[in-house]
Amino acid sequence: MSDPQSLQTLFEAAEANSKLLAERPDNPTLLKIYGLYKQATEGDNTAKRPSFSEFVPRAKWDAWTAQKGLSADEAKQKYIDLIDSLRG
Repeated sequence: MSDPQSLQTLFEAAEANSKLLAERPDNPTLLKIYGLYKQATEGDNTAKRPSFSEFVPRAKWDAWTAQKGLSADEAKQKYIDLIDSLRG
């Protein structure tokens, strides 16, 4: 794995590239991107799960919680890899 500084640089580049994708990813992929980003930047989700009627917040909460236990560096690398795979 790369050193933390270059990993952060690659992560920031992937974040910028995520906004420039030729095609909008499908919802499951968008949720995975969101979950990895939140895990990389904030760590494990400790928020209370939104109610069943709050579809979008609940889906985002679930996507973030699915990444629980990943270190910030692992989440950053998975985020970078996912964005790179979507760029083709």
